[in-house]
Amino acid sequence: MDIRRISKEDAWQIRHEVMWPDRELDYVKLPDDGQGIHYGLFVEGRLVSAVSLFVEQDTAQFRKFATLEQEQGKGYGSKLLSHVMNEARAQGIGRIWCNARQSKAGFYAKFGLKETDQRFAKGGIEYVIMETST
Repeated sequence: MDIRRISKEDAWQIRHEVMWPDRELDYVKLPDDGQGIHYGLFVEGRLVSAVSLFVEQDTAQFRKFATLEQEQGKGYGSKLLSHVMNEARAQGIGRIWCNARQSKAGFYAKFGLKETDQRFAKGGIEYVIMETST
C-alpha cells in the first residue's frame, strides 16, 4: 500500500467511477481542482482510493473522497483520510471540514469531525457540513 499525490485527472477518473458513474466526466470536475492537492492510495500499483484537499490560509476542506466499491470496507479509505488529515495538521491547518453525505456522517465522526447545523441536498443526496479543529 502506498499513499502519494496524484494528478487531478487521476482523481477525476476514480471520482467518476465511484460517485457519479451515470453522469458525464465533467460532472465530477471542480472549478478549483487546479489549486487542490490530490491524494491517492494505491494497492499493488492500482489506485483504489482518492481525496482532494483544498487549503485556504489555516482552513482545509477535503472533497470528492472516493474508494472503489470492491475495495470498500478494507480500511483503505480510513488510512487515506488519516494521512491527509495528518498532512493538513502538519501544515498548520486549524480547521478541517467537508460536505459529508448524511449517510456517511458516522464514518467521519471517527476522525473527530462533528456535524454542524448546515445541511443541503445535491443530486438527490442529503449532505451535512462536518468539521474539526486541531
